[in-house]
Amino acid sequence: MPNESPTEIDKIAYDAPLSFPEPSQAWKSKMGERENNRTEKLVYGKDVPIVDLKNKWIIISGANSGIGREAALTFASWGAHLILACREPGPASREPHPVEVVEECKAAAREGGHESTTIEWWRIDMADLGSIEAFGRRWLTTERPLDVLCNNAGVGSSPGKDGKEGVYLTKDGFEFIHQINFLSHVLLTSMLLPSLAKAEAPRIVCTTSCFHYLGQYDISNFNGGTELGQEGVGMYKNNKLYFQIWLTELQRRLLLHGEYKHITVNGFHPGYVASGIWNINRAFWFRWLIVWILMLMARFFGINCQQGSMALVYIATAPECGPDPKKQGGKDERGRGGGRYFNRIWQEEAMPHCRDADARCRVWRKVAEELKLKERGLLDVLGFYGGTSD
Repeated sequence: MPNESPTEIDKIAYDAPLSFPEPSQAWKSKMGERENNRTEKLVYGKDVPIVDLKNKWIIISGANSGIGREAALTFASWGAHLILACREPGPASREPHPVEVVEECKAAAREGGHESTTIEWWRIDMADLGSIEAFGRRWLTTERPLDVLCNNAGVGSSPGKDGKEGVYLTKDGFEFIHQINFLSHVLLTSMLLPSLAKAEAPRIVCTTSCFHYLGQYDISNFNGGTELGQEGVGMYKNNKLYFQIWLTELQRRLLLHGEYKHITVNGFHPGYVASGIWNINRAFWFRWLIVWILMLMARFFGINCQQGSMALVYIATAPECGPDPKKQGGKDERGRGGGRYFNRIWQEEAMPHCRDADARCRVWRKVAEELKLKERGLLDVLGFYGGTSD
């Protein structure tokens, strides 16, 4: 049973000053320069070698477009059973329909010599927590072990409030980007941990971002506000920071419990990808200019979705991204464990908040409160409290 009593760290107020200074702009600029240098480099097949994924089950959200679609095609060609967790696109959507992507993946599987794999589309709406719960329950009823969970779905902008400026809330009462890019992944991951625990060497792969270096750690404004940016870019940066912090704390807690310690979770930045994630609500004239600038930058400075997907595939399959045999067990001595951040396929230093027990535990408690994880019975092992000094 988890510790039900707060430790001294757990008693620190959300708005209390942190024990370390925020990184300097010079440090952030240095990390940003590294990101740019990595994006300019191409990743080749030798960098992400083929892995036999026969009899492995992979769930990947946001799998009908962008890097998620490209990763799904790769996983299929390597023999994995796939669940494409996607919403049903609206009539005006430019995204491929998931049914089309399922057929593409089946063709890729056949071309790779895998005739009997299961590849299905399961509906999920990251802007609806009820949809997340329904998806989680559906998977758990299969009683299958889950080998890889790819928390990939995301958006780069908000649709606005009733076509006007302001904070757009989901039906659950959360800011749009906050829920889709962060909360829904936390809920789905929390629900699927028992299934992941059944696999031999399970992994959780989280699409965070280099934008986490630009995020503001502000727990008192966790669920958004107009001052964070009309386009939601402020929320995007903040939630990528919170996501990387949360997954780091998740890994720490997983290691404390024998039934979960073999689960490995890592975050990654796919590179500056020319995908549809930065589609902006164009209800206002200046947003057309923003769209044009973003598209122009993506065309000349970005990488394509296939290149971006190589990072996701690498974190999901590379031996060095697997369990650390000294801490988690396992047979592969190349494994270095989780709680890490990768810029594409290269490990980088994450924001210092990820190394601070207090900063991590504030995020852990706050997201647990928002999602009512304790009331849902999803903290019975990992706990609400449990902060320790590093």
